[in-house]
Amino acid sequence: MTAPVAITGLGLLTPAGEGVDATWNAVCAGVSTAGPDPALTGLPVDFSCRLPLSQDALDQRVGRTAWRMARYAKFAVLAAREAVRDAGLDPRAWNGDRVAVVIGCGLGGATEREEQGRRLEELGADMVSALTIPLIIPNMAAGEVSIDLKAHGPSMAPATACASGATAITVARDLLLTGQCDVALAGAAEAPISRLTTTGFWRMGALSQRTNTVTGASRPFAADRDGFVLGEGAAVLVLERTEDAAARGIRPRALLVGCGSASDAYHPTAPAQDANGAEKALRAALTEARLAPHDVDHVNAHGTSTPLGDAGEAALIARVLPHRPSVTAPKGVLGHSCGAAGAIEAALTVLTLQHRRIPPIANLTAPAPEFDIDCVTKQPRDQQVETAVSHSFGFGGHNVVLALSRAS
Repeated sequence: MTAPVAITGLGLLTPAGEGVDATWNAVCAGVSTAGPDPALTGLPVDFSCRLPLSQDALDQRVGRTAWRMARYAKFAVLAAREAVRDAGLDPRAWNGDRVAVVIGCGLGGATEREEQGRRLEELGADMVSALTIPLIIPNMAAGEVSIDLKAHGPSMAPATACASGATAITVARDLLLTGQCDVALAGAAEAPISRLTTTGFWRMGALSQRTNTVTGASRPFAADRDGFVLGEGAAVLVLERTEDAAARGIRPRALLVGCGSASDAYHPTAPAQDANGAEKALRAALTEARLAPHDVDHVNAHGTSTPLGDAGEAALIARVLPHRPSVTAPKGVLGHSCGAAGAIEAALTVLTLQHRRIPPIANLTAPAPEFDIDCVTKQPRDQQVETAVSHSFGFGGHNVVLALSRAS
């Protein structure tokens, strides 16, 4: 058994707004944040789930260093600051050598890459920003958070596509338990909504094309689902050893009790329809947590609203967890923020354990008839949740499952 670690702080920045409360209230309301996106005008899919912040407002929140950061790195900095405050930690007082930062990302500076490419082709090499490389490389969210909070411990940026956030939390947990740090800031950030990435996802048939009913476009586990809606955002969790949190007098929001990872080794983009890789990850997380399948009260599903992805995940849940734990899928409200999704959904699972409330799946009246799972629909459901799992699956066949439990 691997020792549990305490989750003592959360920070969230999502299409529902700034801060933990804004996102939690929105997912409990079950109303989509999707809307028309002027930056995508003229494309076959011209809607998305964007943060409700102007660029100027975002820059003001970040402060004097915003000029040098890509959009996704700014998200990470704001989420990390909130998480540290929430944990009752003060970067001016901590020993930065013992603080790790692990911030995952799938794409890096997607918008910035396109803009600098346009400048090169239209204006010439002299007009390309000297900051192009730090703007686009996917490790700069971790780098900027480390700089912002004076964290001098290990700093890493896992890239496992849409499982990056969950991978980051797993890596951070291991850094803590092997004594390489005393505090770990773990999460992910992504700003994938650009004309090129949107077109790329559309070309592979991954995006919903409900251009006339955009708020109803993302509909996880529905019979008529047709793909996801691109979203953006960040989440950061503060992890500490349970004894360290107790010594500070901090009651954790929840405990991370197990992590499991496995690969499909099957296809670059399609999930293995037998879901064997996902099943291995789920069973590994439960084994590490010393939980039996029937101990799981709740599943925060990956639930992208794609035909293949949801079918495989529903079959996995029905096969491994036949006692029908409650299931939710926040992408109906927040869209799919790619590399950030696993961290955002881990944070929401923490809040579910804390509040003992399951948010409903937006745009879902009942799951597709062939899915034998207990989806929460229409209204939040109050439930005595003691243990939950959060699923994350990424292109390339990356499967990561986190097991969490309620703090006593």
